[in-house]
Amino acid sequence: MATILITGANRGIGLAMARVAALRGDLVIATARHPEQAGALAALSEETGRVSVRALDVTDEASVAALAAATPEAVDILVLNAGVLNSYGGLSDAAHGADAWRDVLMTNVAGPFLVTRALLPRVEAGEGRRIAIVSSIMGSNAGASGNAYPYRASKAGAVNVARNLAAELKPRGVAVGAYHPGWVRTDMGGGGADISVEESADGLMRRFDALSMATTGVFEDYRGMMVPF
Repeated sequence: MATILITGANRGIGLAMARVAALRGDLVIATARHPEQAGALAALSEETGRVSVRALDVTDEASVAALAAATPEAVDILVLNAGVLNSYGGLSDAAHGADAWRDVLMTNVAGPFLVTRALLPRVEAGEGRRIAIVSSIMGSNAGASGNAYPYRASKAGAVNVARNLAAELKPRGVAVGAYHPGWVRTDMGGGGADISVEESADGLMRRFDALSMATTGVFEDYRGMMVPF
């Protein structure tokens, strides 16, 4: 049994990962920006008795600090999943404005950094000592295709954060990895995507379990296939 903290767990892949972890017997700390609106998480908590729902806005340092203060538990696996995709097109897409860039970079890049910094003492107190950042193959420079600029840049930034954390935390015995969840049928991925949230979540949890000091710095997908960066 492990204690797993998952950010952005109120829907999609985050919610599915919380379910996988809880049903296999782990204790789950599941965060949401607005817990009072996270009905599916509340239902999962009632169903399993293994999910604690807590508030977190990963872009707000006060919220991050409040979560750290409200988390006395040692955390075996810290899963940094909270993310946004707010504009899709190419260079001429008017939605790629400053506010869109600010929102996506703060959530997808700064968010994992801020949460890791605040919760690192809890991770170091755990037996697992693992940090998983949910990125995307869209952050791979090898797969650049000229659209969704803020999101692609943010996911590349998330991998960079993971790689730098892996380097800095290796002497402290904390392993860090970045992961592509697959093209998943969620609000973000769309109904025509390749796989279900359940398949993605199950694969991701298996990859997080396999993360070790021997593989720290990895960028791979939910099946364990390496993603070129």
